[in-house]
Amino acid sequence: MKRAALGADELLCQGDCPPPWPGRPVLLDGLVTYVRETPATGPGAEPALYVHGLGGSGQNWTDLAGLLADRLDGQAIDLPGFGFSEPGRSYTLPAFADRVIRYLEYADRGPVHLFGNSLGGAVSVRVAGLRPDLVRTLTLISPAMPFLDPRRSLQGRMLPLLAVPLAERLAYRRLTQIEPEEMALQVLSACVADMSRINDQRRREAVEEIRVRYTADHYAAAYLRTLRGLVSSFVRAYLPGAGSLWRIARLVTAPTLVVGGRHDRLVDIRVAPQVARVIPDSRLLMLDGVGHVAQLEVPRTVARAVTALLDETGRLRHRP
Repeated sequence: MKRAALGADELLCQGDCPPPWPGRPVLLDGLVTYVRETPATGPGAEPALYVHGLGGSGQNWTDLAGLLADRLDGQAIDLPGFGFSEPGRSYTLPAFADRVIRYLEYADRGPVHLFGNSLGGAVSVRVAGLRPDLVRTLTLISPAMPFLDPRRSLQGRMLPLLAVPLAERLAYRRLTQIEPEEMALQVLSACVADMSRINDQRRREAVEEIRVRYTADHYAAAYLRTLRGLVSSFVRAYLPGAGSLWRIARLVTAPTLVVGGRHDRLVDIRVAPQVARVIPDSRLLMLDGVGHVAQLEVPRTVARAVTALLDETGRLRHRP
């Protein structure tokens, strides 16, 4: 593990807050996976894939992907049951990783620069560890890797609900009783340390995303089943067996950037440094005054760290 470097700010794409990405449905194995695209703006751009966190969507990557569009030809998928993707048959980490792998094989864009936030970070670790041929570099932002103290996450208060019969129906009823504007504020407040960093356009998009969730009967079940699958993976990580996420992380060979926020309220802030210690070729960036979604809160800082990683790995690939 080493400290992450930061590239020059002036080398990033400039301009106003970009609009939401255009998207399209992709039919894979009989299920629709929704894919959003930020096409490259510069020559020689390399393929990238972005994977969102629990309860999020590909839209969470709009700013970062826009800043990196000169270097990366970006796509973001909505995981099964989230965003505009259809419900999945299973909501475990292996099932989500299989869906990402299946999409990468389908898209046939060669090894990609893979990005994951929170749940998407844990999924991306599994993809990179088990299918190194598909991953050129790996960027993990507040990855939801296993930790055992639920008091260190706001989502810990939901754990008793996982054992309640008909919990999904209760959760759906509770969610739809809250106005979308209030729910969006609650979600952003949990994920972001400084709300002043989130502009009005992103707030409006968050409200609209909540409205979409309220029209999806499957959303509450997808959320709770995914949380249950995540908790199960946490427990298995500390038991013998090849399925441990920490064991899989040790298999990652891709050059890796790990980003953590010191004001993260959803993932134990000790996790990001631990991930960086476990993955062999890693760089760590810990950000003061930043929460769980650094790509939303301080996208330029994250983009500078990514460009430094791209520059470093590019030099190594072209070294005679």
